[in-house]
Amino acid sequence: MIDQIGFLPKKPLAALNAKASEDLGAAQITKDFGSFLSDAMNGLNKQHAAVDQLNDNFVIGEVADAHQLTIAAEKLSLSLEMTVQIRNKVIEAYQEVMRTQI
Repeated sequence: MIDQIGFLPKKPLAALNAKASEDLGAAQITKDFGSFLSDAMNGLNKQHAAVDQLNDNFVIGEVADAHQLTIAAEKLSLSLEMTVQIRNKVIEAYQEVMRTQI
């Protein structure tokens, strides 16, 4: 069950480098970034569901190893913390752009 909660880093730079030779407009970059964020949030939701399922199985007694539950919960916690920090940096960058005088 713990294998289903993969916490493998994505390779967004490789995807950006592959498209670097193309002439991308702001709309396409925004769409790609939105897609990346959507995929990340879907992954976080899947991790949460897997931890909930693992927790339910542990309470019922189907999972005898508490280490699996602890590791899965810690991975989810780290993923959530990273997501919040990324959100904070994006908001900070947006506010900095809005403060720029023309």
